[in-house]
Amino acid sequence: MPPNGDARPDPDALLRAAAQEGRGRLKIFLGAAPGVGKTYEMLSEGKARRRDGVDVVVGVVETHGRAETEALTRGQEIVARRAVNHDGHVLHEMDLDAVLARAPRLVLVDELAHTNAPGSRHPKRYQDVEELLAAGIDVYSTINIQHVESLNDVVASFTRVRVRETVPDSILEAAEIEVVDIPPDELIERLKAGKVYLPAEATRALGHFFSRSNLSALRELALRRAAQAVDARMLDDVRALGLGGTWAGSERIVVAISELPGSDVLVRAAKRIADGLRGPWTALFVETPRAAHFTDAQHARVAAAMTLATQLGAAVATVPATNVVEGIQGFLADARATQLVLGKSPRSRWFELRHGSVVDRLVRDTPDVTVHVLPVAAGRSERGARRPARWGAPSGYAVTGAMVAGVTAAGSALVHVIDLGNVALLYLLPVMAAASLYGLRTGLFAGFASTLAYNFFFLPPVGTLSINNPENVISVVVLLGIAFATSQLTARVRAQADLAAASARTNATLAGFLRQIAAVNDVDQAARMICDDVRRLLDVHVVLLGAAAGGALEVLAASDPGYRLDAMDNAAANWAFDTGSAAGKGSGTLTASEWLFQPLKAGARTLGVLGVANDGGTNPVRADQLPLLSSLLDQSALVLERLRLQAEMRDLDVVRTRDRLRAALLSSVSHDLRTPLTAVMAAADQLDHGATPELIGTIKGESARLNRFVANLLDMARVEAGAIRLNVEAIDLSDAVTGAAHDARRALEGHGVRLDVPPDLPLVRADPQLLHHCLLNLLDNAGRYGDPGSEIVIEGRHRFGALRLAVLDHGPGLPPGREAEVFETFTRLEGSDRAIGGTGLGLAIVKAFAEAMGIMVEASNRSDGAGASFALVFPAASIVRDAEVEGRS
Repeated sequence: MPPNGDARPDPDALLRAAAQEGRGRLKIFLGAAPGVGKTYEMLSEGKARRRDGVDVVVGVVETHGRAETEALTRGQEIVARRAVNHDGHVLHEMDLDAVLARAPRLVLVDELAHTNAPGSRHPKRYQDVEELLAAGIDVYSTINIQHVESLNDVVASFTRVRVRETVPDSILEAAEIEVVDIPPDELIERLKAGKVYLPAEATRALGHFFSRSNLSALRELALRRAAQAVDARMLDDVRALGLGGTWAGSERIVVAISELPGSDVLVRAAKRIADGLRGPWTALFVETPRAAHFTDAQHARVAAAMTLATQLGAAVATVPATNVVEGIQGFLADARATQLVLGKSPRSRWFELRHGSVVDRLVRDTPDVTVHVLPVAAGRSERGARRPARWGAPSGYAVTGAMVAGVTAAGSALVHVIDLGNVALLYLLPVMAAASLYGLRTGLFAGFASTLAYNFFFLPPVGTLSINNPENVISVVVLLGIAFATSQLTARVRAQADLAAASARTNATLAGFLRQIAAVNDVDQAARMICDDVRRLLDVHVVLLGAAAGGALEVLAASDPGYRLDAMDNAAANWAFDTGSAAGKGSGTLTASEWLFQPLKAGARTLGVLGVANDGGTNPVRADQLPLLSSLLDQSALVLERLRLQAEMRDLDVVRTRDRLRAALLSSVSHDLRTPLTAVMAAADQLDHGATPELIGTIKGESARLNRFVANLLDMARVEAGAIRLNVEAIDLSDAVTGAAHDARRALEGHGVRLDVPPDLPLVRADPQLLHHCLLNLLDNAGRYGDPGSEIVIEGRHRFGALRLAVLDHGPGLPPGREAEVFETFTRLEGSDRAIGGTGLGLAIVKAFAEAMGIMVEASNRSDGAGASFALVFPAASIVRDAEVEGRS
């Protein structure tokens, strides 16, 4: 809630709530370890919902042979799993499409962190769950705490077991969590009784993962993570409703740091308080108009305190405000903080009378927050030195004097027309203008000068600074008071406008940066853009390093070609990459380096490090620039993560395609080579009893079939290698079709063949050999899949500037909407006449050869009856005109 008490719904919270409309709800049963009863509890609750009339199905459940769990599956509707062949093994996965088609109200999906078998639509089961939620289906699922991504390293540190299957924290943050918990001793007894693992596995587990200390630590992590998730959801609901108050379901700590010495003491104290309360904490810096006039030493102290807080695990925030109290109160209300850590440095009584006490005002005006006040001793330089007064530029005073003189001249001209009191009002114009343009002190000068000018030129006795009429004394005092008040108000409005303009510039800068870099699809180009933009925005030297193939860091891009990294710089860069924390100048580690290296992190993964440096040898980034740098780092990391995932998906697609081709090739070779070889061997055996025309025909036919298969493999290899060479010439389609039908007579045996190719069709430009191969494969396809005894038609038509040559058969045809898939490599469509026999290579070769010649291919079902039609469409550019033929002859 804002400090003025005006509670408003948070727009971001409302947008998140709106995004959940129409989506299913996810409930996660969270356990500390296997065997605590997560699956049992999920099935029990699912069964209870089913009794209440809710449509519940079991998508996938892993009982691990536990009798109690298996008993709960009886009587529940279970969607059959999908069988997946992988490396000679049959794996069973949740049938996502079947669940979506069934469209229940609630589906039970066990083991959320499970990795799906290769070839599945999603690599992870939690991604299947995301698709179910997007379809509006509620999901119950289970997970152990060691599978949470952010806790992976923590669990590995004491269990000595690193879990490879993890789930992003964002999944838990969007879910309702129910902790399934039993004491460690009870879980160990269950393990010994064989209710978790088999006896041999249980004995080994008791000696390693399932020790009492490990289980206690895992139990604490599960309870704390669940509490954090509940607290986060509660705050989101509170913000969406615009409710005030701290809602102290858990402790949330904020430490306010400043440019004064001692902020590092406050940060360390806040860390101790956060550890004791086991709550999240944030280091806050309020950026007021004074921050624009900080010295380098003050900027360095703020940056050092922010860096220290980051290293100790705090979130950092910088908020703009007109004064420190309003900034802290606004942030406390927005974060629903319950604890505030402040420092109080020695101040004179006169200073507090003039400026007030920030600590006293916060203690008085924030009753819902516990305020910890720590005495911070100011350094000698701070105690003995005065901050130089910011009196403004001389030009401002000159312009202000000119404005006062102009108003005096205007008043002298109008004094006989308007009342003397209205002349005094004219002097408010230079006061407001001076305060708006040049600041508070110049505005006060304008007020004082206006008062003197009004007294000297207009109040009797004119030409003196004395006042005879007591009423005029009141006028002068009121004018001076109004001038001072107006100056202060105008200066405050100017300060707020400057803060708003600075915030708008920052937002525009970030938006422009993200807009430019989001469209990049090349890592090298993205790295160059990141370096160039960071240099332009922060005026620093920039270098971006990423991990090479061997694990060592290599420079991806730099803003200056003459950059230099010495041994200390490389050590700082490697430390930042390995630990995920800042290193180098301005940080708390390896400060001898001239560069400040910041990690680029996406989740728990460090993608690279960004180094910044300047020519002066001072801290590369001022404290007021840290929020901008942090935002640039976050957006750069997101872009690099997107590019990394795109590369992984391309590699994965290549691997999947290679595996699919290999499996199809092995299947084809084992079937299509064995069949003709068997026939040839059998015919050869019969030759001992004498050759007959039938045996000779069998040998010739099957040998030709075998030769055709090998030729297809060789042609496909030529297509994959890009080794097709064209020898284009004018071809008469009537002759081409007749020759192809003659050579394919063995494949067309048992079918009638009708050639419907008009002799007056124009010639076409094509490679004779490749066109012959295309026609042979189309005829072989028609002969293989056409109904026995049916007629096969080769039809040629010249219409609308294009020439279409089609092969039509009589058979079941193609599945509607999937006609184009028959041209894919090793594809045989189920539920059609293209699913029986064959390698799936012939039509793929037709498409590859035709496209190489500039010819289009089409597949469709016949409009005049059952069957399929495969056509070669020659565009107008491939058709030879009569004039061209005469010219050649």
